[in-house]
Amino acid sequence: MVSSHTMRTAVVGPGAIGTVVAALLHEAGTPVLVAGRSPRPDLRLDTERGAIVVPGPVLTDPARSPGAADVVFLAVKATQTAATAAWLSALCGPATVVCVLQNGVEQVESVQPLVAGSDVVPAIVWSPAERRPDGSVRLRGEPRFTVPRVGGAERVGRVLEATACEFTIADDFTTLAWRKLLQNAAAGLMALTGRRAGMFRRDDVADLALAYLRECLAVARACRAALPDDEPDRVLQRFRGFPDDMGTSILADREAGRPLEWDVRNAVIRRRGREHGIPTPVSDVLVPLLAAASDGPG
Repeated sequence: MVSSHTMRTAVVGPGAIGTVVAALLHEAGTPVLVAGRSPRPDLRLDTERGAIVVPGPVLTDPARSPGAADVVFLAVKATQTAATAAWLSALCGPATVVCVLQNGVEQVESVQPLVAGSDVVPAIVWSPAERRPDGSVRLRGEPRFTVPRVGGAERVGRVLEATACEFTIADDFTTLAWRKLLQNAAAGLMALTGRRAGMFRRDDVADLALAYLRECLAVARACRAALPDDEPDRVLQRFRGFPDDMGTSILADREAGRPLEWDVRNAVIRRRGREHGIPTPVSDVLVPLLAAASDGPG
């Protein structure tokens, strides 16, 4: 069995999630190449155990790639996937495993055309990390990654097994992925209002969120997710249990004027609903508004 310390490992996208992965690998003694858009001398992750500094530099020129890696963690937002094509071409080959650390349920379809026949392993990521203005990242708890039982999953596990990251291989990945998608979809309401989690304490917002989540549930079940009847209520209660000032990544992107992940988090509900003949009246209103908020014009 190949040791994680001898496998060639790369992280593409040193944002919040990418910095977490790179730092935990470095802490565990696994060398890691970090590729991004902006040059940086190092990465810094502040954890409850102290700071982890990953020596750089962050590489920005795919021509400097040392060749195909054994494992590549793709940690950019879904809106940035196409922009990583040159790096993925440089780092991926037929023997590479690409672990996609992105929101949504369509990671394989979006990344597979860019990775030269590599195995693509989608991951569900729960990581309480926030990126600061200076580029450092604060991790407020232990991250959890879940992947499906597919080819390449065990290699990802070997790379992460020595890190402070909880890693599981799920037999019913579809259900877990759609469960997270319901939460991500509802968070889109925060991007539209410019408000944080406290807004869900309003009864009118709660009613809208429940109507939307029930619509999402119907689509998820049509896509073979085994979610219970009360899943929408559970998601709403999670939002209502958050601190009033708790934000979300799509809200942070809206506040910063960055493109929103409205397609993989929200439009997918309408798209899959149409495929299965399921009406999506709430999505039919929310999706154009999120798209306009993200992309304009105006």
